[in-house]
Amino acid sequence: MTGRFRRRLLLVGTVAALLLTGCTATAPDGEPVRIVVTTNILGDVVEQVVGDAAEVTTLMKPNADPHSFAVSARESALMAEADLLVTSGLGLEEGLEQHLSRAAASGSRLFVAGDHLAVLDYAPDAGSDTPDPHFWTDPLRMAEVVDALGRELATVEGIDIPAVELGVREYRAQLVELDERMRDSFRRIPSERRALVTNHHVFGYLAERYDFKLVGAVIPGGTTLAAPSAADLDGLATAIRQAGVPAIFAESSQPDRLVRALAEESGIHVEVIELFSESLSEPGDGAGSYLEMMYSNTERITDGLG
Repeated sequence: MTGRFRRRLLLVGTVAALLLTGCTATAPDGEPVRIVVTTNILGDVVEQVVGDAAEVTTLMKPNADPHSFAVSARESALMAEADLLVTSGLGLEEGLEQHLSRAAASGSRLFVAGDHLAVLDYAPDAGSDTPDPHFWTDPLRMAEVVDALGRELATVEGIDIPAVELGVREYRAQLVELDERMRDSFRRIPSERRALVTNHHVFGYLAERYDFKLVGAVIPGGTTLAAPSAADLDGLATAIRQAGVPAIFAESSQPDRLVRALAEESGIHVEVIELFSESLSEPGDGAGSYLEMMYSNTERITDGLG
């Protein structure tokens, strides 16, 4: 066997291997381009955008709380070794702060979604002067993140740039369609009933985009790690009676005991409706993807307040 023929056989074998493995993009060292994402909502979006152009690992499991979920030592190492580490930022991943700091100190390349959109502050009654990290409740802000992510991915060595550009265009179009359908659905809610009470402050961006009033939240501040006082609950119950809201909304990943207690405290009939606001669910449970989550929430809010 001549050297030339041996090289041709090696080339054919390499092409066949790429076809069998789905042609995932590889870095110059021959390893797949590796992207690690902290939260599962952002993880799903990244997966939809990159497709086979990279290997995506999402750290946060379905139905977890982004404010408090933890990672293993192995997952922490993955964060430091990734070609790109994608985070929400804006103080959301409270349980990962030391791991994110360690990854940044080791030279990891970070894409922080919150750095690429128009950020809102929490509502005045939230008792917090920090920025609101729940940007994904507004699909057009998520579109801003997708645009910025596409630009960032295009600079990652070894990635399939045309595939990423196509992924950005296609997913962005789905986000624009989502915004239009949410707007059409919410038009069915009379203006005097566009009032949201939730278990904690999470829908500020949705409220701004679609003209809802935020009456208040059971848990003060923007984190689920806080706890309401008796005065907080009494004040919110009074606000609910005055606003006459027909429903209040509980986060699917959090116990709704406090919300039900508040419904009883308000002295009027208030329906308690579960929403998927901070985490995706298991597939088939109503929020297996970001788009499914948003459509589910839109339907539940419209039915609850309409």
